[in-house]
Amino acid sequence: MEAGVRRRFIWRCIAPAIMESHLTDITRVIQLAIAPVFLLTAIGTLIAVLNVRLGRNVDRRRVLEEDLRGTADNKQTDEQRVHQRETRLLTRRIRLIYFAMLSAGFGALLVCLVVAGSFVGALVAVDISREIAVLFILAMFAVIGCLGMFLREVYLAVTTGGHKIS
Repeated sequence: MEAGVRRRFIWRCIAPAIMESHLTDITRVIQLAIAPVFLLTAIGTLIAVLNVRLGRNVDRRRVLEEDLRGTADNKQTDEQRVHQRETRLLTRRIRLIYFAMLSAGFGALLVCLVVAGSFVGALVAVDISREIAVLFILAMFAVIGCLGMFLREVYLAVTTGGHKIS
């Protein structure tokens, strides 16, 4: 009988305190997860902008390639040389946009792992703060790489075709 009373005492007194501690931890994790969620929204917007730029570049390259295929002469005119130069530039810009999108997607994946890792750490009551910090730092490097490639692509778009930056 003594053992049964002891179990009920533990269940009524100690278990709610442990559950409340976990509830407090999870509530705190939810509060801390809000900032990475906003970061995910920003990365999604960046990917959408890159996607529009990619579509425009691909469409322009298709038009130029059709123009180049339309002329079957062996002699290259000045217009064909300009089209070929622009096609090479567009290919370079498309590659930059693709890798920027890849980097942004990788950064978003890492941010998702940060959020998921935070919840797992709180639920299991394991200290994985260093691992989460490393994931977040890697996510920031991925986003920095994405923004760097995006700025390079914008620079190439602005400095060619007669546009000069003063």
